[in-house]
Amino acid sequence: MPPDIAARLESRMSEVSRIFLVGLMGAGKSTVGRLLARDFGLAFVDSDHEIEARSGVPVATIFELEGEAGFRARERRMIEELTRRESIVLATGGGAVIDADNRRDLAGRGFVVYLHTRPENLFVRLKNDRSRPLLQTANPRGRLAQLYRERDVWYREVADLVVETGRQSASKLARQIGQQIRPNPEPAAEVTACNP
Repeated sequence: MPPDIAARLESRMSEVSRIFLVGLMGAGKSTVGRLLARDFGLAFVDSDHEIEARSGVPVATIFELEGEAGFRARERRMIEELTRRESIVLATGGGAVIDADNRRDLAGRGFVVYLHTRPENLFVRLKNDRSRPLLQTANPRGRLAQLYRERDVWYREVADLVVETGRQSASKLARQIGQQIRPNPEPAAEVTACNP
């Protein structure tokens, strides 16, 4: 690992009590997040689930009744609150990075991991999932590719680590991430540090 990246990672170790996961829908943020929370002894929160719990309806219903703008306003308030919590692993919604204030809060308040997955792999995972409002379209594969093109730069902008998810299991990914963000990490081939 290059010295400048190693120094940046070391400087963020004090923030290990806040780990934020970003990436497209279906990248595995919730699954990996739960494992990381267990391994680090932190609480796990999924921002979309928290929005649903507080509103009493699924995200799809919020989209239906309030549109994407209404959902994003709720998400903005939730991200602002959750990124201030201590001792947390936070799985964010795939579109959380759209909002510049969310990007600022994520990058400035914790250690951010981007679970990078190519859209063609996500399509295989999500092709039968009817709960994702943004994929309820005639061409969900094309929609995933579009979202990837739009958001990849923002995910990378906030990320301290970019993790190539590939085909490995969630438990292996969690172990690799843990090795990278603990002091004196062991190198992991599939995990790369992101330049600021």
